[in-house]
Amino acid sequence: MHQIHVSLFAERCAVFGVTPLQYSLLSILRDLGEADQTTLAGAVALDRTTTTGALKRLAARGFVSRSTSPMDRRAQICRLTSEGAALHGLMEPAARLAHAVTVEALTPAEQDHLTKLLRRVINGHEHRRGQAIIE
Repeated sequence: MHQIHVSLFAERCAVFGVTPLQYSLLSILRDLGEADQTTLAGAVALDRTTTTGALKRLAARGFVSRSTSPMDRRAQICRLTSEGAALHGLMEPAARLAHAVTVEALTPAEQDHLTKLLRRVINGHEHRRGQAIIE
């Protein structure tokens, strides 16, 4: 299912040149406003090195700003730039369409049930996501 979704995302979002991981990071920063790289890594359930690489690529394109935390000089605080917010806004319909097409073989009730089951699986692995709970 993951591979199918990634393929559908790539088909619909290729024009933006953003990977699913990068889109997830843009979405989280849109919702949080700002976060350190460790928090973002936990939110996407990936290691810090992979997450940092994705954030560096987004920053190089001007979609994310990264600055040293005044509280902890080892931490990088990330924020969505206005360009990043605009990109996310343009991408969101295509990304949502990729999600809808991924599960279109299911009835609306089955889609809802699948979503609830996936949330339970994710929340059962909170140790991999820090303490982030998906609602």
